[in-house]
Amino acid sequence: MNASLAARLLRWFDQHGRKDLPWQHPRDAYRVWLSEVMLQQTQVATVVSYFERFVNALPTLRDLAAADEDTVLALWSGLGYYRRARFLHRAAQLCVERHGGELPRDFAALSALPGIGRSTAGAILAQAHGLRFAILDGNVKRVLTRYHGIHGHPGESAVEKQLWQQAEAHTPATRIADYTQAIMDLGATLCTRSRPRCEDCPLAADCIAHRDGLTAQLPSRKPPKSIPTRATVMLILRDRHGRVLLERRGPQGVWSGLWSLPEASDPDGAWRIAQQHAQIDDAQALAPFTHVFSHYRLDIEPLLFDRATAQRGIADNPQLRWCSAGELGALGLPAPVRSLLLQINDNA
Repeated sequence: MNASLAARLLRWFDQHGRKDLPWQHPRDAYRVWLSEVMLQQTQVATVVSYFERFVNALPTLRDLAAADEDTVLALWSGLGYYRRARFLHRAAQLCVERHGGELPRDFAALSALPGIGRSTAGAILAQAHGLRFAILDGNVKRVLTRYHGIHGHPGESAVEKQLWQQAEAHTPATRIADYTQAIMDLGATLCTRSRPRCEDCPLAADCIAHRDGLTAQLPSRKPPKSIPTRATVMLILRDRHGRVLLERRGPQGVWSGLWSLPEASDPDGAWRIAQQHAQIDDAQALAPFTHVFSHYRLDIEPLLFDRATAQRGIADNPQLRWCSAGELGALGLPAPVRSLLLQINDNA
């Protein structure tokens, strides 16, 4: 059955698989790695333009290692989960320091790099070098869960262990790069979360979930957990030249290391912070909005202090800077902050 699954997938891939993705031409280790990291929380349709922008700016691993963090975060801005970008940057620097400027071909050395787990390491070695290593990303988990009728949330250790066993068993000895792409493509295009196209699937004949009418139940959902709501006031201090005051966030928490707007817990606190940085006369409350993270909701109340006069001392603080609209594109900004600043610039 194992060889049959791989053979059927490869026949399907030859006719229907995706062969024009930008990281496939060329399919080298750096491009595969970058695409795998970008795809961890983001769909292919979204990733393509970010990938092309990133490799145009930083075409090699050495270019990535030599770049400053602001450049890397600016290129990543909009993809979210910015820790991925920091791990990518640090891993590239370690490759230059320890591995001759290349991603190692040894599985243990590769998976020891920041942000490269078992599945990402397997994907790099399988797709870039044709080495026999299995992968287990979200698409593959869904395919194998349904095909074998495996119950339980795939994130549970016992379920994940069972899925890894199946992934290893199904990985063929030849055409490993194509098989790896094929099983990811199947999950992304046919064996989707909702409304899977089982009638077109090459594995439907002996898929347990299809046979038993369980495609809507498998994979089992993660037990629901309530998401708390937090609130913040974002200060938009804009001077007479149209520049906005930005503050680099600390190394911990969400948006760590990104440039963002100063924040306060309430409007009174916002006024106190604003007066520390500028001479201000008035404030305008802008439309509030909510940004949803994976683990909480953030209610944001923007407060615009327009035509502010900057206080002295900002230039001496590396965590603060006045930025023009033209400079924002070169900085790593959280997506909701970038959208907010674009909005007020359009309305200026």
